[in-house]
Amino acid sequence: MSPEVPPALAAVLDGRTPAGVLPWPADRPVADALAAAEDAGWSAAALDLDGVADKAGFLDRCAAALDFPAYFGHNWDALADCLTDLSWCPPARGRLLVVTDWQGYAGAVPEDWSVFEQVLADAVGYWRDTDTGLSVIMAGGRGRQGT
Repeated sequence: MSPEVPPALAAVLDGRTPAGVLPWPADRPVADALAAAEDAGWSAAALDLDGVADKAGFLDRCAAALDFPAYFGHNWDALADCLTDLSWCPPARGRLLVVTDWQGYAGAVPEDWSVFEQVLADAVGYWRDTDTGLSVIMAGGRGRQGT
């Protein structure tokens, strides 16, 4: 693993630490995290929430960023289903989701943000003890509930 990769991410990518929610240095470009994941054989996706102000826009952004299958139902249950049934996704050693510019959406619709935090926490937990863990980086800070 490259010395440029922060230790928390390096430990997850090489299997020393279970997948989960990871810190990311504020002064580091998230492209470094995405590249490190891909170099380690993980799939990586960036979910940029800049300008998203409602649930419909949020779910559209998720579907596009994560390349959800056409049958994605654009609701919270469908989001949870797609994050826990990755049969539609190409095989990988693990999966990294980097969420950027989320603070505006979290502040605009805190109830929806809380639902998303729970969906993410459940998905991370679902994959934690498998060979293909799911890790999440909340770039620029931590979610309201610590995710």
